[in-house]
Amino acid sequence: DPGISVVGVVHDGDGVIDAVHRHFPDVILMDVRMARQDGITTTAALSRLPQPPKVIVLTTFDHDDVLLRALGAGAAGFLLKTAAPGEIIAAVHNVAAGEGALSPRSARQVLEHLRTDEQAGARQAAADLIATLTGRELDIVRLVAAGATNAEIAAELFIGEATVKTHLTSAQTKLGARNRVQVGVIAAQAGLAET
Repeated sequence: DPGISVVGVVHDGDGVIDAVHRHFPDVILMDVRMARQDGITTTAALSRLPQPPKVIVLTTFDHDDVLLRALGAGAAGFLLKTAAPGEIIAAVHNVAAGEGALSPRSARQVLEHLRTDEQAGARQAAADLIATLTGRELDIVRLVAAGATNAEIAAELFIGEATVKTHLTSAQTKLGARNRVQVGVIAAQAGLAET
């Protein structure tokens, strides 16, 4: 894809941090299993940088705990290594544009996890955060939780994409979310994905 430039290939978590400081990538495809430091720990370390790159975690492990740990560490996307090349390319473009990237199966796993009884406390905490949003922010967050892109949200609400981004950034700050995927997760925890 001519819109994507590979600026480095690294095989261990420590090397990823060094490469980010040298090359300043916009998006990283991160393997969960790496030498010295795993991909989830590395993703968490990257998310603490002043201008962190967006991370898409790639794994052969289709387990809820790996997915949830990756998203909790700040990953903007989660795909299985068996994903088609076109799906990976689309995910890179989506994440670079500020969108999230979850395979349909991963999105289903997140929703199933959030619906369990043990998540009642998290659901209330998420609802409390959602209550801080303005009406327009709430409309946008609800559409993010439904998987809409910025362009789709703009069309649905009859506003410009720049306005969507402004409100989404404000909502992200209020929710304490690092990225769009976490906004969607918090919205789902609060029950917005069910409405």
